[in-house]
Amino acid sequence: MPRHLTLAVEHFAIAGRFVISRGARTEAVVVTATITDGDHRGRGECVPYARYGESVEGVVATIESQRVAIAGGLDRTGLQEVLPAGAARNALDCALWDLEAKITGVPAHVLAGIARVPRTTTAYTISLGTPEAMGYAAQRSRRPILKIKLGGAGDPARIAAVRAAAPDAVIIADANEAWTPDMLADNLAACDRAAVALVEQPLPAGDDQHLAAHRGLIPFGADESLHTRDDLDRLAGLYDVVNVKLDKTGGLTEAFALIADAEARGLGIMVGCMVGTSLAMAPAMLLTPRARFVDLDGPLLLAEDRPDGLLYEGSVVSPPTPALWG
Repeated sequence: MPRHLTLAVEHFAIAGRFVISRGARTEAVVVTATITDGDHRGRGECVPYARYGESVEGVVATIESQRVAIAGGLDRTGLQEVLPAGAARNALDCALWDLEAKITGVPAHVLAGIARVPRTTTAYTISLGTPEAMGYAAQRSRRPILKIKLGGAGDPARIAAVRAAAPDAVIIADANEAWTPDMLADNLAACDRAAVALVEQPLPAGDDQHLAAHRGLIPFGADESLHTRDDLDRLAGLYDVVNVKLDKTGGLTEAFALIADAEARGLGIMVGCMVGTSLAMAPAMLLTPRARFVDLDGPLLLAEDRPDGLLYEGSVVSPPTPALWG
C-alpha cells in the first residue's frame, strides 16, 4: 500500500521564557511529519531554526517536496541523497525509523544495533539573565547538571553566581557564539575558578581558530560549528567535544555516522536538542549510550509536553515507549 505523509505545525508554550544570547522565546514551534502505510504510523518532529536559515514555512515546503517519493517508498538511505542536513530531513528520517519499528515489531534501538538504551541524566538549562536571577534559578532547580546560557559581557559574574548557588552541580557553560577573542582569557579563567566541565561554542562559527591558543584549561564543545561529518576535519585541534543534534545532522541516520567518525578522531560526544517535545527527544535517546554529556531537557522547559511523553524523574529520563516513538 502506498505511504501517506501528513504534516502538522504545532505550538507548545515554554514555561516562562527561554533566553540565550540571540534572543528570547516564549513558545516552541515544531513541525511534525507522520508517515502511514495504512496499518502503521511513524512520526518525527523537528524544530526549524532561524540561526541556520530555516523557517517553519521553508521546512514544511521541503518536507512536502518529498510527498510523491515517500508514497513511492523512499527509504532512509534515499532520503540522505535527496535532502540536505537540517530540520526537514530530521523529521522525515525519524518518522521512517519509527515506521520501520512499527512495521517490523522490532524496537528502533534494536534496528540500530543497540542492545539496550538505559535511563540517563540530562543537563537542565538556566536561561541567560542577571547573575542574581541565574543564581536563583540554579538554586531552585536542584539539578545535578546545569547548562548555563551566557551572553559575553558580564559572564564571569554569572558563572560565579551559579557556582555559589549550586556548589555541587556539574556546570556546562554555553555562550552560543556570544564571546569575542579578547574575552576568552577572562571568561575562561572564571570558568576555571568555578570548575566548569565544558565550555560550549564560545566563539562564532568561523572564528574557531582563536580557540587553539586556549586549549587544555577546560574542554571546548562545538555546537553551531558542527552539523555533519563534513565539519569534523575543519574542527580538528580546536574542540574536545561535539554537540550532536538531530535537527543539525538531519536525522538519526547521519547522527550515528557522525558519532562514529567523531569518536575515531578522539572527540567526545554531547547529545543535545532544540527546545521541542518528547517526540523530538525520543530518537536522540538512542545516541545517549555514546555520550559524555546529555542535554535533552526540551520537555522540561515546556509548560506542557505532548501525550505519551518521556518519563522524567528529576533530571533522569527514561527511554521512549512505543506509544511515543520507536
